[in-house]
Amino acid sequence: IASMLQAMRWGIARGVFSNEAGLGSAPIAAAAAKTDHASRQGYVNMTGTFFDTMIICMLTGLVIASSGLLGTVDADGKLISGAELTILAFSTVFGGYAKIIVSVSLALFAYSTILGWEYYGEKSLEYLVSGRKLIYAYRIFFSLLTFVGATTALDIVWNFSDTMNGLMAIPNLICLIWLHNDIAEECFDYQKKFIEKPKNKTKVL
Repeated sequence: IASMLQAMRWGIARGVFSNEAGLGSAPIAAAAAKTDHASRQGYVNMTGTFFDTMIICMLTGLVIASSGLLGTVDADGKLISGAELTILAFSTVFGGYAKIIVSVSLALFAYSTILGWEYYGEKSLEYLVSGRKLIYAYRIFFSLLTFVGATTALDIVWNFSDTMNGLMAIPNLICLIWLHNDIAEECFDYQKKFIEKPKNKTKVL
């Protein structure tokens, strides 16, 4: 049981970090989309979790697991993990190109993540205050924090991120439970207007 709970702890923590499920952050970006119904955009936004977890993360995990390199240690006896392990696993198929593929992919993922979280924070701040000076100050502060995060020990960054994700998820999940009737009403309204209604028109014709 202890091993299962430990696996769940790390799986949930890294899964949330990957796809932001339950954090309430992705809807900030989704809200900027122009759509004829809120539920339509909600369904589209749900696919992000699928692609992040079931395609990118799962394929990476399968490559590492099937490479036979899981649990490998370096010359100093330290367990190889993270990007280094991923590069070694991909090198069993792509050879020397693995380092380029993983490095470029990691840089793109990291850069897009930085842009995304800056946007989330900026839009949240715009909701609370109206002064543009505070927005500019936030951008500078965020850039400084990005530098600190990039130069801090990885264990500290992971622990801090896991804690912050938990503090975001708890109030958001409570609100989702509280508003479940409104969410269900929106979903049923979308189903009635855009799924059932076109079918009825087809039958009449």
